[in-house]
Amino acid sequence: MNVPRRCCRPGCPHYAVATLTFVYSDSTAVVGPLATVSEPHSWDLCVLHAGRITAPRGWELVRHAGPLPAHPDDDDLVALADAVREARDGGMPSSGVVAGFSDPGPAAHGGA
Repeated sequence: MNVPRRCCRPGCPHYAVATLTFVYSDSTAVVGPLATVSEPHSWDLCVLHAGRITAPRGWELVRHAGPLPAHPDDDDLVALADAVREARDGGMPSSGVVAGFSDPGPAAHGGA
């Protein structure tokens, strides 16, 4: 399941749309589209922080040439909602009875 990630900047409530990574061997910081998975040595940024970020002194900053979305892809949010709905409706109906299962009654459970 793909849960939308938030910007890593302290106090920022916005969803991430870009990922900042560092290529230490080249002294390069790269701001690109949001990575498909969260990596331990990368930082997810909202559109505002992705546009304002600067590289450390002596480093080069490379930015993605295309525009970054202002918010997470609506398709991702729809997919998340569909996955929740499918899990709710497909596996266990709201009645709590599993489809195709019939309770043989109290006698089978040691009751009278």
